Amino acid sequence: MSSSVTKGRPQKSAAPRRAGDVIFSSISFSAAGLILATLAGVAIFLTVEGVPGILASPDEVKSGESFLPYVGPLVFGTLLAAIIALLIAVPVSIGVALFISHYAPRRLGSIFGYVIDLLAAVPSVVYGAWGIAFLAGKIQPIYEWLEKNLGFIPLFAGPASATGRTILTASIVLSLMILPIMTAICREIFLQTPRLHQEAALALGATRWEMARLAIFPYARSGIVSASMLGLGRALGETMAVAMVLSASGVVTFNLISSTNPSTIAANIALSFGEASGLTVNALVASGLVLFVITFAVNFVARAIVDRRKEFSGAN
Repeated sequence: MSSSVTKGRPQKSAAPRRAGDVIFSSISFSAAGLILATLAGVAIFLTVEGVPGILASPDEVKSGESFLPYVGPLVFGTLLAAIIALLIAVPVSIGVALFISHYAPRRLGSIFGYVIDLLAAVPSVVYGAWGIAFLAGKIQPIYEWLEKNLGFIPLFAGPASATGRTILTASIVLSLMILPIMTAICREIFLQTPRLHQEAALALGATRWEMARLAIFPYARSGIVSASMLGLGRALGETMAVAMVLSASGVVTFNLISSTNPSTIAANIALSFGEASGLTVNALVASGLVLFVITFAVNFVARAIVDRRKEFSGAN
């Protein structure tokens, strides 16, 4: 009976795909494939060109060192500058985003948001010039005060740099560079917090800060992590601002105010590539491969953290 009814029932034909859908789908798949192909091409190029630099003997490269002793201080300087920048930028970006989204009057918040977004369009060379011409000179007396009063702490052991061009100054410049993108992401995540959650917290007698701590931050936790990792990735790969501000010596030290500073991978490549030749070029490319792996690992870890709490994330 059922089979006869089924046979008698007209079969629905598949809806024809419109030309616009086919074109859009093709463009989307092509864009995704292009991104993967570009990533694979960069990885292959860095690997092929970098392996000879990794295997080169010390007397074949300009540094006079084998690859690991050469790249180790650069990795240290890269991570140190990026982590300090992140420690400065994360609380500031969260505070600014919360002010724009929930504290400031709507018109003032919109104007303030536009100003923050415009900071992302400022070229890195401008940040570097500002760091040299203004920030380094203004912050140098603070370094002398830190050495005098907090010199027992290894971070401020000194002697304080006479020019102010230290790893801490470079990190402050980096924090300003990553602040706009982090603030923009946090602001959008905070605005997506369900209104009922916020109103429920206020109805129970919570202050505005308690409402933010109990309703907004738990919802936006994964988004904050995503913004932080995106800022960290930007700080890891920044070149010109660090190269201009930092007076690098290529050492491993936690002293943040001394004139003896570690360099970063990106700044070292920018400053050394023009004069490099032979296997020295391959060694620089190999250091770029190390930076590529570090950045990829940072984004991979960030994605894993976000996926663990994606049901609470405004970023998903």
